Amino acid sequence: MSTHVFTGGGPVVEHSLSFLQNLFDDYHPRNFNIRLWDGTTWHAEESQPAQFTLVIKNPGALRKMFWRTNELTLAEAYIYDDIDIEGSIEAALTMGNYLLSSRRGPGEALRLGLQLLRLPSGGGPRLGRQAARLSGACHSKERDRQAVSYHYDVSNAFYSLWLDDRMTYSCAYFNRPNDDLDTAQRQKLDYLCRKLRLRKGDRLLDIGCGWGGLLIHAAQNYGVETKGITLSRKQAEFANDRIRDARLVPQCRVDICDYRDISDSRGFNKIVSVGMFEHVGAGLLQKYFRKAWSLLKPGGVFLNHGIAVNAAKPAASGPSFTERYVFPDGELMPLSSALREAELRGFEVRDVESLREHYVLTLRNWLQRLEQRSGEARCVVDDATYRIWRLFMAAYAGGFETGRLNIYQTLFVKTNNGESGLPLNRADWYEGLNHSERDRLRIGPLVAYY
Repeated sequence: MSTHVFTGGGPVVEHSLSFLQNLFDDYHPRNFNIRLWDGTTWHAEESQPAQFTLVIKNPGALRKMFWRTNELTLAEAYIYDDIDIEGSIEAALTMGNYLLSSRRGPGEALRLGLQLLRLPSGGGPRLGRQAARLSGACHSKERDRQAVSYHYDVSNAFYSLWLDDRMTYSCAYFNRPNDDLDTAQRQKLDYLCRKLRLRKGDRLLDIGCGWGGLLIHAAQNYGVETKGITLSRKQAEFANDRIRDARLVPQCRVDICDYRDISDSRGFNKIVSVGMFEHVGAGLLQKYFRKAWSLLKPGGVFLNHGIAVNAAKPAASGPSFTERYVFPDGELMPLSSALREAELRGFEVRDVESLREHYVLTLRNWLQRLEQRSGEARCVVDDATYRIWRLFMAAYAGGFETGRLNIYQTLFVKTNNGESGLPLNRADWYEGLNHSERDRLRIGPLVAYY
């Protein structure tokens, strides 16, 4: 049974409640409250505690959201404060997915449409961060620079509020679900280094190095010479400041450079790319792997860490919130596409590991930390930017949890006349774990072959 709390809001309030009741007629159990701009509240079903409250903040919001319902209209209603979500935004996204997947008959659609026409049009102004407006050909160097700047040059201070102390903006590695974020990211950096089998004297290239956390970790703990590239000016400045503070110049440096423009006559023993692959684009995969191949010495390895979409669960059609407001020109592809292009270039695939559950934990850590510091975040960036990142993290957590998205670490080798130079098993990857931890992970004798 549900409860209505009427506060004498007049016909617009009554029409709004009637529309909402019809909209959620088949949604059971309805585990959320709805509160209108005048305080009128439609409570969750009594059998289900409310996980969140959907706040309709102005009379024009419903018509703006539902006249042509798609992912973008719902997202923009939240971004620009026509609605708010108090409580679990992940639970709210479950409700949003229901609205987007509902298939209504012509009669029901007509009835809802007529109800919407009785409501005011419009909504609040679109203040703050706007959708990306990029110029030039898709994945041209200049346009890629614009896309990277749109996302990563928001504010170093903003990212520092919710990332770990190394500013690592990619999937962490959890030995236990309750590992704190700093620990899990440190474990991820070291896991990458062990997978690369870094040795003193190696030269390591990090394609899309972010704020430099992996470069600094590898230089300090493995004695390698490291070079990173990014298209973000703010990231490069931050990374080089940290490198200077750590007294790692000239062993370690970060350049502002497109991966297509890297030129190095000495070559690299190891190459890593973490969280950059999503920006390459399907049409440039061949060029991406060709560049890595040309820079890598024979016998060298390339570790590619990137998000992939499940080929059996294609993205919904229509305008995308993440394309407009988060990762413009970002392209998620099935893992098979990357493996095929890498093999065509000449790489041998030596290991593929899914870290999907790790990204769910990472995103929920980021989301919790962002929400806990929401006041500080809104002082550093505008309210719309805060809302975009809150929505993005919750949406991606759901995508990874359901398996629509995955994250893979793939190890490629450039064999030297057929010689890989790699050991027969992965035992050295887990050297940092004590025996009890190995037992808990059920790693066993570690004789799984490549």
